Formats: sequence, C-alpha cells, structure tokens
Amino acid sequence: MAGGEQGRRVPETLTEEQAERMLAGMNEVIRAGEEMRRLRTEMIKVFAGFGWTQDRIARLTEMSQPAVSKQVAKYKSDEPRAPIGVRLEQYDVPWLEGRLWGLAEEVSEALDGAAHCTRTVDALTRGTKHFTPRTVDELRRRLEEDLRLHRARLSAAHQAAYDEIGRALDVPPKGAAGAGADAGGSPSVRRTLAHRIQRDRLSGDA
Repeated sequence: MAGGEQGRRVPETLTEEQAERMLAGMNEVIRAGEEMRRLRTEMIKVFAGFGWTQDRIARLTEMSQPAVSKQVAKYKSDEPRAPIGVRLEQYDVPWLEGRLWGLAEEVSEALDGAAHCTRTVDALTRGTKHFTPRTVDELRRRLEEDLRLHRARLSAAHQAAYDEIGRALDVPPKGAAGAGADAGGSPSVRRTLAHRIQRDRLSGDA
C-alpha cells in the first residue's frame, strides 16, 4: 500500500478545467461590478437630463463633484436625446422586464424570501444572471407559481401587475417594438427605472 501511495504522482499545477471552475465566480463578480459602473454612468446622464444639479447627482451617486462634472460635460457633448419617460405604462421589452423584476422582488419580500422567484431575483440583482429570454421565462414561471400558491398572502395589485406585464410580453401592444428607443435610455437604464417605479407603485410611494 505504501508503495502504491508513493507511486501516485502529485499534480504540480492546476488543470485548465480546475482554474476555470475556480475563477468562474470571481469573473461574474468582476463583470457585475463593471456593468454597475457603466449603469451608474448612464444614470448620471438621465439625472442630468432631468435638470438636476451636479451637487445633487454627486450626493446621490456618492461620487465626487469633479467626477460627476466630467460625466455631465461628456453627456452634453453627445447628440441630444429625447427626455426619458418615467410613466409606468410603457410597453417596450426592457421596460416590461424591469417591471417584472420589480414585481418579483416585491413578492419575494412579501413572502419573507421563501418565494420560488427569490433565487432568480437575487441573481439578477447581483448581476450574476442577465436578462435573456430564458432568464425572463424562468422568472415568469417562478413568479406565476408564487402568485398561485400564496394568493392569500399577496395583494390583488401583485396579480394585476403580473397580468398586465405578462400580456404585454406575450402580445406586445401595437407600436411597442420601437417604443424603447423613442422613450430614451439604454435597455439596462430602462430596466432599472421600471424596476424602481414598479416597486414604488406597489408600495404606494408613486
């Protein structure tokens, strides 16, 4: 037996597969951080478009005033864009995905994190999952299950919001395909805004 153990070769390096598995989680976190920085830059453009002062934007973003000033100056040098719409009833796909995300987050919190949609919501929030047709379908299926199983614990507003979002995703209203570009903002910005506005609507703050 001793001879058998002595005969085993101890690997002197990791295999490529081992390194890939080890780094996968780290790479996801790094990518998520880079995406959040890009999103924050885009949101500064949105806030500047609202006419907010640089001091106000710096306070909200927890950035230095010179850093915000640099971003605002870059924004002003870009081609003029239409002001971004912030009403809830918009029907382009990124906006609807953001509303779905916000609704699922509200449901998850209402069910104390025990909702079927919680894991997907958390992954989207951390940036370790991205909005793809497959991810959106997964979120919808889990959210539908939560709404069905916990009807007594959830409000009629949760179901009504899902019905509206689901119908629009399945059969987009006429003219919705190009609505996102007309309303302004990248898909990630539109999802983020819709997520916040949907949550505020459900909580009665909007």
